Amino acid sequence: MAVQSCGDIHALPEDCIANALSLTSPKDACRMSVVASMFRAASQSDAVWSRFLPSDYREIISRAVDGSDSLLGGSRSKKDIYLHLCDHPILIDGGRKSFSLEKWSGKKCFMLAARELSIVWADTPQYWQWISFPQSRFPEVAELLDVCWFDIRAKIDINLLSPGTNYAAYLVFTCTSRFYGFDLEPAKSQVSIHGHEAQKRTVCLDPEREQTGRPFYHHTPYTDDDEDEEIQMFDEDGVGPYTGLPGDTEHPKQRDDGWMEVELGEYFVKSGYDGELEISLKEVKGGNWKSGLIIQGVEIRPKNCK
Repeated sequence: MAVQSCGDIHALPEDCIANALSLTSPKDACRMSVVASMFRAASQSDAVWSRFLPSDYREIISRAVDGSDSLLGGSRSKKDIYLHLCDHPILIDGGRKSFSLEKWSGKKCFMLAARELSIVWADTPQYWQWISFPQSRFPEVAELLDVCWFDIRAKIDINLLSPGTNYAAYLVFTCTSRFYGFDLEPAKSQVSIHGHEAQKRTVCLDPEREQTGRPFYHHTPYTDDDEDEEIQMFDEDGVGPYTGLPGDTEHPKQRDDGWMEVELGEYFVKSGYDGELEISLKEVKGGNWKSGLIIQGVEIRPKNCK
């Protein structure tokens, strides 16, 4: 008995194909668009890209520093808006945050500007200074001049993030020619929801340390009777030579935009969960002076979406 065909997919209406594509992902929709002309036409549909845009994208864009007309006004297609948000982060909330989309998933990404962070001694001119920096997306960045107590904190409402998504937080920074002081102790980071157990990381802020393999030097304080201070190497327990870094130490990586970033931790955002995601990075044990960082901000974005 001959098997009868259930029908030709090419006979389906374009809006039916568009609806099917909208149930996939931006990555899959783009792949399907190169398979056949019927998919290519359907993949341009606003019905597809409306599903890929966050439900609150209009409200977020309405907070843009440059206004929302350039994105929401005129005859822009939903696909144009989507791709613009992927490739061109927009400044919102008075220029203290930026908003963008992760290209292959459509998940929301935010960067908190240095002005949006809580930085200990940030308003004391001999310790930190606020400068304009042409390579930054924000009007100001924070330049570290000299501190012993290095302590940076950030927080973001978890409802701003895409639910059902594993997010990671990154310090985005660069170094000046006066970079020093981060070789005594590694920094420590935490990412958590208030009142819940924090994920903790050991963080190296020296961009060259991973390549050189230089050890951290732990400062050993002496009493007033000692004539000289001494710098010694210790392992993590304070005993014996410390010749390397812990296996879970996070190291800076170069970004495509010319800045560096180092991961501070991650957190899975559950649906229907309220609270603030709290992020901290500090080095306060060494007791030595530190200098030469330029902080653009802390970025919170989906991890491993590609």
